[in-house]
Amino acid sequence: MLYKTKGVCSQAIEFEVSDDHKVHNVTFIGGCSGNTQGVARLVEGMDVSEVIARLEGIKCGRKSTSCPDQLAAALKDTLA
Repeated sequence: MLYKTKGVCSQAIEFEVSDDHKVHNVTFIGGCSGNTQGVARLVEGMDVSEVIARLEGIKCGRKSTSCPDQLAAALKDTLA
């Protein structure tokens, strides 16, 4: 799945959600490379609802969102 981000440095997030609701193969396009790679590795294999619970609401500086928060938003879209 490809999610176009809003309000952050990364332009998009690619990821997969397996049939058992686990997150896999997260790749941020753009953004802070080290941070986004770290987030991607940490959420690998986690349940979608757990990732959302941990990342939703994280802000980046003065921005009202962040790359982790955008990943949570993308995953919430998959549940809808």
